[in-house]
Amino acid sequence: MNFLRWENDQYISTAVINRPPANALASDLIREVDGWLDAVEHDENVRVLLIHGEGRFFSAGADIKEFTQIDSGAEFSRLAEKGQQVFERMEAFSKPIIASIHGAALGGGLELAMGCHIRYVSETAKLGLPELQLGLVPGFAGSQRLPRFVGFAKAAEMLLTSDPITGTEAVQWGLANKAFPEDEVLEKSKALASKLAGKSPVSVKAALELLQYSKTADFHEGVAREAAIFGDVFVSEDAKEGISAFIEKRQPEFKGQ
Repeated sequence: MNFLRWENDQYISTAVINRPPANALASDLIREVDGWLDAVEHDENVRVLLIHGEGRFFSAGADIKEFTQIDSGAEFSRLAEKGQQVFERMEAFSKPIIASIHGAALGGGLELAMGCHIRYVSETAKLGLPELQLGLVPGFAGSQRLPRFVGFAKAAEMLLTSDPITGTEAVQWGLANKAFPEDEVLEKSKALASKLAGKSPVSVKAALELLQYSKTADFHEGVAREAAIFGDVFVSEDAKEGISAFIEKRQPEFKGQ
């Protein structure tokens, strides 16, 4: 690994983007994110993933220098498809992924963050899709995910003007979950990761599946799927432990079974 380093501790896998000076999202970094997911997907000692940026930025966008080395539209399309596949994998991942954003999450950096399940941001962070400033368009599904979070009108404004919004505005618009002073956002993100790591892996995985299902399924199909998964989860060892702990007024000890 050259640009993404991670470590696992207390059921949390923390990855740090370290590609100075701006943590540019080049194809090699995208491959390393995919490799990180490979490494932790079936690791029972990892229940939550957290990603943040080293230095001044989360990720200030794509690597423009890499673009200058690509000769054909077909090759650009393949680059875009790989990023889309990895970020879609993140979105559908069976363990929660938290993005801790400071400085800037622009272009591909924001597209990476939108693939995560939860986004904590610094109040002064800059989030945006500036591709039109370069005569381009987003390539990693930014044009499709952004309207889901902020609605069509606000997405159109962000995309067409290329103007970023602050972390505080991102929370107001529905693009981020919570905003904090810059020197607190990583600490708060880690606290959230610890909280989620204490939940039952069985129910967390089921909840993420249902949330993913809600985006594409008919409502009645969705509630039918919820009922089926509810039954599966209810007979798990984690559910028995959770109910017992509640009755006995103690903290549950979930084992992911």
